[in-house]
Formats: sequence, structure tokens, C-alpha cells
Amino acid sequence: MEELHRFLDGKCKISNNILTGIMALDVLFRHKPSMNYATGGRSFFTNQGSRALFGGVEVWQGYYQSARPTPRKMMINFDLNATAFYESGSLVQMVVKILNKRTVDDLRRIQDGDRPKLEKALKNLKIYVTHRGENASKRRLRITKLTSTAATHTKFEVNGVQKDVATYFQETYNKCLQYPFLPCVVVRKETCFPMEVCNIVEGQRYMRKLNEKQTADMIKFTCQPPSVRANKITQGLQILDYRQNEYMQQFGLKVSNEMAVVQARVLPAPKLQYHPTSRDASFVPNNGSWNLRDKKVATGATLGSWACVVFGSERDYPQQAVQKFLRELITTCQDTGMNIPNKILPILHSNPQGDIEKSLKQAWVRAGNLAKSQPQLILCILPNTGVALYAEIKRVSDTVIGVATQCIQGKHMFAAKKQYCANVCLKINVKLGGMNSFIDPAQVPFITQRPTILMGADVTHPAPGEQNAGRPSIAAVCASMDAKASRYAASIRFQTGRLEVITDLAEMVKERLKTFYQTCGRKPERILFYRDGVSESQFKKVLEEEIKAIKTACKSLDEKYNPTITFVVVQKRHHTRFFPMGDRESDRTGNCQPGTVVESIITHPFEFDFYLQSHPGLQGTSRPTHYHVLFDQNGFYADSLQTLSYNLCYVFARCTRAVSLVPPVYYAHLVCSRARFHATGENWSDTDSTSEGPGIANYAVVKPELLKVMYFI
Repeated sequence: MEELHRFLDGKCKISNNILTGIMALDVLFRHKPSMNYATGGRSFFTNQGSRALFGGVEVWQGYYQSARPTPRKMMINFDLNATAFYESGSLVQMVVKILNKRTVDDLRRIQDGDRPKLEKALKNLKIYVTHRGENASKRRLRITKLTSTAATHTKFEVNGVQKDVATYFQETYNKCLQYPFLPCVVVRKETCFPMEVCNIVEGQRYMRKLNEKQTADMIKFTCQPPSVRANKITQGLQILDYRQNEYMQQFGLKVSNEMAVVQARVLPAPKLQYHPTSRDASFVPNNGSWNLRDKKVATGATLGSWACVVFGSERDYPQQAVQKFLRELITTCQDTGMNIPNKILPILHSNPQGDIEKSLKQAWVRAGNLAKSQPQLILCILPNTGVALYAEIKRVSDTVIGVATQCIQGKHMFAAKKQYCANVCLKINVKLGGMNSFIDPAQVPFITQRPTILMGADVTHPAPGEQNAGRPSIAAVCASMDAKASRYAASIRFQTGRLEVITDLAEMVKERLKTFYQTCGRKPERILFYRDGVSESQFKKVLEEEIKAIKTACKSLDEKYNPTITFVVVQKRHHTRFFPMGDRESDRTGNCQPGTVVESIITHPFEFDFYLQSHPGLQGTSRPTHYHVLFDQNGFYADSLQTLSYNLCYVFARCTRAVSLVPPVYYAHLVCSRARFHATGENWSDTDSTSEGPGIANYAVVKPELLKVMYFI
């Protein structure tokens, strides 16, 4: 503890002793709640006020707590959390919910296709039996599988005689089965029980991926305005009651019941610039958002060769409606500063369940023939929001044909609203190499005074679970291409699953430095590298290996080339939340105003880090982004890096509002998400596909011509 105090006072660096001290504190104040509540990670959960989700799952309220070192003292980071649990009670009722039936009677005809789904959902679930009195119901059993036959036809041997389960229960327990048509559950080696004598043990976490309906319900449960969240956190502290925790008393530990009050400041918004011919060519946004009225994009792309594929029949998507939408889209794109010489384009109808690759290739050929030039874009109108069709369109267009695609939901096509078309236009423009807006160069001197490249890197890992064994992690680096830092290009690699350090970073950085040089004819003299997705335990390793890789990349281009590097870790996955003290400090959603920076009291005891809430609130409580500088050769001071990072949040290409994350990292994240769709043989139809995931060899690479534009937007 003495060493920990020295660390908090900034007198020594982090060491194993200090980490052990922090962990001991974590264990100490987690000990009592873990005896009384269901736990998961650093959170504990209570079923008070739980709410049912779809399919036999319910969401429980949870509380997260973790010991955090801050300047001169230790603090507890306490926050709300929520996670999914299996509903307890009757197993039969659970089966009704999993198969989405109305009553148990509807289960008389369990389809053959439903059986594997059901077995998969119930496997490893803990149950207890209700037909053998109190003592038996205390024993916990785990389901291993279902029988392939109903209870009336599932036979086993008793004293040399074959009996079915239903008859055995009638004779042994005088219990006539209500649902003899249901299969039995198998526990341990080969012990069978009818479903109706089984109950589900309470407090089992649901570890599978939630489906769309469950996710929507979960968001409704967890999305709370700041004032409600703050009150619930206070209630959680009362449930925990640190004052009455005898284990903490024995260690002489006291914890304040009040939230920490911290000093914050609000940074001014930057001046944005659109095309000089716009009526509103340069302006300072208000409250973190603005619109495109009276504005033209800074550099409008020319769209000459394109086609439209409608995934649906002409009866559902009449030609008239499609053409009306296209007219509105073309007009909006031209009003916004794009150039569309070719207003007549081929429209093809295609079966959404059919051969997508064939349809897109056909559209590509038709577009090229009509315009007598290389096709630039295929507009796709989709009948639903399902992943499967979207994923296949992106796989084919990104890795097979090498053409940008813009997907549009059918419902938006029928509405053909100007606002929607303007948003689509922003995306199309950058996909074709245009630029939407940029920050007034005087306000980003770090980028404009000397050639400077901004890089963002992210690694996404396969989701936990056996079906994801063998899937790779995906690493992406996105980097600016010029002094306006509005256009970015990407590099992607697939690497061994769950590996946090980017294996091929040197080669990726080299590619991005070359592109910068080809675009503006100058070598970057400074590199500002934002790195996403690194936990604190990985800081040292990532810093050592990735800085080395960046330097190697520079040396491989020219032995004397030695730009200055700043390496910043960007974290969104943390439990720090800000609540404004009064109405004057808050925006209309009750959150802190965009541009709020906190750089003391709750930060690292002595390193260079800060929290920045750069976006205006939409719903719920906003999450600030944590920026932690691990390496700096560019001599940044707090204000200069905070201001630059905040200003950059205003030039995210696909919307007219400040975003919560610096764009280089946001783009790297989008590139990783998109690359997931580039696997051949992936089954997108089922969120829980049983097949093992595709390995590295199954992922196709993006065509080089697309990597130079922002195809991933």
C-alpha cells in the first residue's frame, strides 16, 4: 500500500506491487456483493425490476464497480450495467418462448427444423426437478441434449423390461404427464426427464448473441436520460452500502457516498468550410450539429456511370416509385454540389434470395455499356434490414467487382425525403473520391503548418463462443491523404484471432505513407496515431511493438526519414459518465454540452490523459471518450491535443453533427466491421450459426481501386 500511495502522488511508476494493491482493493469491496448477488465480470446483478426480452430471456439491472487510481487518491468507478439472463421457472414455458409459439399445445407439432434450434438453446442450461420432493429440487443438473423422440416413445430398460418415460412416471410417481408429446431432456450420462418436471435455475447469464428484437428491447431498458441514470446509481450505492460492509471496516476503508465533483471546461466549436459558392460557405456550428441547407460539398465528385438494382419484384417496387426516388436523389446531389451528367441509368429488378453476384455483375455491365465508361456506383434498394443480403452485396462489390455500392432501404425509397437524400449524397460523394467539408486551416495549425498525417487503428476480434473458434481478428489502419484531413484511405489485415497487437502494422503504415506522398507530393513530417480498442493491461506491449513498427515503416521508405510520432490510445469502453450540475451546463437531452473536457481529479495520477465528450446527446446518457497519450515527440500540451481532437470530430464524412470519436479511429472501426462481410461461405441467416467460422484463408481482399476512396462509409 505504501508503494501504491507513492504512485498516486506521482513519485514512482506503475509496478506489479501497485497492480496487486489495486486488485486487492477490487477483491475487497467486491467480496460481499458477490456472496449476495449474481455476478459477471466486475458487475453484480439483481432481478428487482427485471424486464422480459423476447425468447425466454430477461434483462437484469446491474451495478459495475472498480477501483481506479487518480491523482493523490483511489476512487471507485461505480456505474449502471445490464445483462441478459435466462428466465427462471418452467422449462416447458421456456420452450414455448424459444420457438415463439402461443401455447404449449402449439408444440404438438415441433418441426424437424426446430429441434436443433431448441437443443442448441437449452444445451448446458442448469435445471432442477420438481417431482421428487424438497431435497431433489436442490440438486442442480445440466442439460446435455434432447431425446429425438417424445416422452411416450423414449424407452429405457427397467429390470430387464423396456419402458417408455411416460409409463415409468405414471407407475413410479403416480404422475400422468400433461405433455407426453414433448421430447425429454438428457442430463449427466443418459438420464432422461420429461420437460414438465424440470424448472430452470434462477440467475443464469445468457451468453449468446442477442437477436434484433432482443437487442431493441435491451436498448429500451438501458437507455436512460442522465438524471434518471444518476438517481439509479445513487440507489445502487444504497444497495451496496459500503458503510455497513464489515470486510471493508476490518481494513479501515471508508468510501464517500457522494459522486465526485470535477472541474470541466467546454471547448469552442471550430469553423467549418464548404464550397466557396455556397450561400453559407463557412460557419461555426451551434450545439454540435448543423444542416446542409444553402451548402455545397467542398469537392463534388462526378457521377457519370452507374446503375440501380432493386432487390424485389416490380409489383412490390413499381418502376414509377423507383424513378421518383432517383429524380429526388439526383436533384439533391446536384443541389449539394455533385456533378451528375448521366441522369438516365439502367434499373434492374433482382431476387433478394437469388444469385446476388450475378445481379451485381449484370448491373455493372449495363452501367458501363450505357455510359461508355468504367462504372463508378451501383445503387441497391433492399427489402429488409437483414444482414445476409447486405453482407453479400458488400462482399461482391468490394472484393469481386471493385465498385462502390450505396444501399437504401425500400421504406426510405418510397418516402423519398429530401433530408434522407442529402444524407445519402454525403456518403456517395466520398465513396467517389469527393470531400464534404473541412475545418478552417487556421484552426488546425498542427495539420496545416507542416505536412502531417493522421492515422487511426483498430482491431476487432471474433465474438466469444465455440462457433467463432478459428475466426481471425481484423486489423485496420485509416490515414488522412492531405492537409485538409477530410479524406482517408484504408489498409486491412486478417490476423490470428484475439491478438491485440497489430501484426503487420509496419507494412500497413508504409502503404498509408506512400498514398499520402502520392496525393500531395510531400512526405509527412509528423504522425499523429490514434489507437482504438486497447485495454490498460495491454498499453505497455502495444506501445513497445507498435511504435517500433511505425518507425520500421518510415526507415523502410528511406533510411534518413524520421518523422515525429505521437501515439494516443482512444477508449470508449469504460464506465465513466458525466452529469451536469445544473441546466445551464447541459444540452437539451440533459447531457453535458459537446466539447466538454475533464482533465483532472478522475484522470491518471500523473500521465497525459483526458476525457472528451465531443458529441451532442441524442438519447440516453452520453459516454465521453478517454484519450491517453502513451508517446509524444510532437510536444503537445493538454489544450492543443484536446482542441485538435475535438475539432476533428466535426469532419466525420457521413453526417452533419460532431461525433463521439476522432474520425481516423471511427473510420478504422467501420473498415473492420465491413471486412467481416468479406468472408466466403459465412452463414449470416442465423445469429448462432453452428458451423465453425471461416478462417483467414476464406477472407477476400478489397480491390485496390476502392482502397483509395472511402468505400466503407
